[in-house]
Amino acid sequence: MRDNVAMQAVAAVCALALYFLPAILADRRKRRDVLTLALFNACLGWTGLGWALALYWALQPNPPESIATDVVKKRKLLSMRAFSSALMSRVQRRETTRDRPGH
Repeated sequence: MRDNVAMQAVAAVCALALYFLPAILADRRKRRDVLTLALFNACLGWTGLGWALALYWALQPNPPESIATDVVKKRKLLSMRAFSSALMSRVQRRETTRDRPGH
């Protein structure tokens, strides 16, 4: 009798692990949308199609944190590069004018 209960408990844990496999994979892959994926998996995983979609979703690359944030970061980087290159060219011009005789 005890063996039967233990076997059922192990089977239940294995079934739950298999059911939530997409959410577990998403967590292991450090996805930013793991909570949304886990809720989707919990609500629609029983359909089979929902489970397959959740698994597909979990195996996709991590989405960008925020497209707007990425754009702002790129603009800042480009403006800093432009500023740096303009500053360097100004410094070089001053050095060449200072090195000329008569100045």
